Amino acid sequence: MEIRKVGVVGCGLMGSGITQVCAQAGYQVIVSEINNELLNKGLASIDARLSRDVEKGRLSPQDKDSIFNRIKGTINTGDFADCDLMIEVAIENMDLKKKIFAELDKICPKHAVLATNTSCLSIIDMAMVTSRPDKVLGLHFMNPVPIMKLLEIVKTIATSGETLEIGQTFGKSLGKTIVIAQDTPGFVVNRLLVPFLFNAIRMLETGIASREDIDAGINLGLNHPMGPLTLCDLIGLDTTLFIANDMYDEFKSPQYAPPVLLRKMVTAGRLGRKVGKGFYEYER
Repeated sequence: MEIRKVGVVGCGLMGSGITQVCAQAGYQVIVSEINNELLNKGLASIDARLSRDVEKGRLSPQDKDSIFNRIKGTINTGDFADCDLMIEVAIENMDLKKKIFAELDKICPKHAVLATNTSCLSIIDMAMVTSRPDKVLGLHFMNPVPIMKLLEIVKTIATSGETLEIGQTFGKSLGKTIVIAQDTPGFVVNRLLVPFLFNAIRMLETGIASREDIDAGINLGLNHPMGPLTLCDLIGLDTTLFIANDMYDEFKSPQYAPPVLLRKMVTAGRLGRKVGKGFYEYER
């Protein structure tokens, strides 16, 4: 099956990034939000990123216009009726995701593949509310989507070989490197990442080192682009906590048990970059 038109549910940080890379790869893209305010905010963020690429000489003004013209924003899910591939990028709430998948199943053509960008939730649970579980898979993009080269493709026990191949071909067309994972909490990246982040938080919590020294140690000692506490702020501390809770519920392993400090910071509203304060403070 050839993918010509891609639909994206959600135009927040991840959804807008996915929309952008799809349009840059030449696809017609329809992206939805629950209201015009959020939709316009997401579209404005795409425009700002593309404008920065023009300023830095990575993109011509003409190419920027062509990319943006391939994107259509909507608050009407009925506009997904002719999409070949849907990517759901809603918040990590299983009831909401099931509702979206059931709705998309009724709206989208029978040949369409339905995908989720979930970081950890069970994809087979979403697939089973549709009439096409064989055409459902995970397409887990990394943040920030336009920069990060990896795409995790998650195969459920019901995903067909044809659907998996479509996902791989699509991912490669975006310039992404593909890894394939089974439908288990955390997949590949987060299953390895969460214990790493939590060890850094526990080191801070117990006074072994300062936040700056922990981050510098990993940034410069292991050549990571940023330290683990800075990365937590980028991901969002609430998102990190949600992923960890889901993984701990599944595995019951202490390495996935959220540190007390993380829980307290989320309770206090220190959620990271998106609110201007987490382990560090940021200008907004």
